Amino acid sequence: MELHLTEKQYRRLLDLVYIGNWILNSTRGEDRFQDYDQVESLVFSHCLEHGMTSLVELYGGEIIPSRAFAEGGIHEAIMAYEDVTFFEILAEELALRDLDAERATAENYDEVMDRMEQYMGEFEAHGTDHISVDLE
Repeated sequence: MELHLTEKQYRRLLDLVYIGNWILNSTRGEDRFQDYDQVESLVFSHCLEHGMTSLVELYGGEIIPSRAFAEGGIHEAIMAYEDVTFFEILAEELALRDLDAERATAENYDEVMDRMEQYMGEFEAHGTDHISVDLE
């Protein structure tokens, strides 16, 4: 297979590959999906021939994204995604709890969405400041 990308497109592909592998493997510890690590290594290996050597390093005989790459802002994008996802999941779970429902259905969908919007408005205004948990 051959893929033709501009330097800018290749740089964006590096971000996408890193983010994808991060989502798949970052919480797996030693039980990583090795085939995704191998694809990441392959894609990042082309940095060497395109003058992007600062974006890679050698670790355990494999080419991996460098610390400079990882600390270059990509984790801010991941964290922004995680924040939005966290609040959306929390809003949905709270809405379902409020409506005493296990999941959104055709019958309760509008109610769930309305309640979620209320929670999302609260989270946008105050984050988690007004959330409390009664630990007894």
